[in-house]
Amino acid sequence: MTITRIGLDIAKSVFQLHGVDAHGRTVLRKTLARGGVLGFFANRPACLIGIEACAGSHYWARELIRLGHDARLMAAQFVIPYRKSGKNDATDAEAICEAVGRPNMRFVPVKSEEAQAVLAVHRARALTVSERTALVNQVRGLLGEFGIVAGAGIARARKLLAEIGAGARNLPVLARETFGELHDRLRTLDERILDYDRKISTLAQQSEAARRLMAIEGVGPVTASAIVASVGPATTFTSGRQFAAWLGLTPRQHSSGGKTVLGGISKRGDVVLRTLLIHGARSALRLTGARTDRKSLWVERLKARACNNVAAVALAAKNARIIWAMLTRGTDYRVAATATA
Repeated sequence: MTITRIGLDIAKSVFQLHGVDAHGRTVLRKTLARGGVLGFFANRPACLIGIEACAGSHYWARELIRLGHDARLMAAQFVIPYRKSGKNDATDAEAICEAVGRPNMRFVPVKSEEAQAVLAVHRARALTVSERTALVNQVRGLLGEFGIVAGAGIARARKLLAEIGAGARNLPVLARETFGELHDRLRTLDERILDYDRKISTLAQQSEAARRLMAIEGVGPVTASAIVASVGPATTFTSGRQFAAWLGLTPRQHSSGGKTVLGGISKRGDVVLRTLLIHGARSALRLTGARTDRKSLWVERLKARACNNVAAVALAAKNARIIWAMLTRGTDYRVAATATA
């Protein structure tokens, strides 16, 4: 009995295996405890192992690769069509085993421990930013109860809290003390976010690929380091358009009978990277009006016939394709020629 392909459905404690031979016949169905997974595969000949990309999947893929196996990760939405019946561990493992053997399957690049450490910093920063946003929204709601309306934006909330601390508003002593505590908490979150920004900037400067990406308009240290840590050399993608589609920056399609129908962007893939690219593109749009290179002129024409939001997404998609080309070829960013050239 020679197992050539195994589908591994991972969980916290119970792991389900489904293996087939070279002819696709099922030769293995097994349930393992977490502690026995590596021992089981250490005593098996090298084979192709498929895993759904989820929490802990990169760790298991790295460990199986160290044991000599060919471990590959797949997005869950690409595995679902191969599930034959109701969802359970056994049918999931069988679907994974079937999906990993498809020649046209798209795989998720396995991240290294160093890349996951960088992404952990990004996730911690994003968590702190969300905490600050929630705090400011709570402050704005509490102030509204006293008839004080705070304008949109964190800067205005900071200014209003400083005025309350200085006694500029007629509030009860208990309310003033409460808002003072909230102001202290806001300052603590601001300092923590600045610390994360400094750490990410240092990480970006230490990465040769991230330094090259930061030459692109709208791509800063946060975006560059997150992309490099997420996709590495980006060789998993065959084209820049496929990379942009993975980020969810390409239009949804609902075409049939030769009629092409395109909608808004698909919003599939990595939400964090897509958000960073779009926000970076928004900042770059503020400067394109004063530039004469081909990309800036293209963006200005798009803004004239559409709107800023459409132009921002289009510029983010173009930047994604440029990033793919730079990562796969190891080249520097070249600004497009001016219109006169």
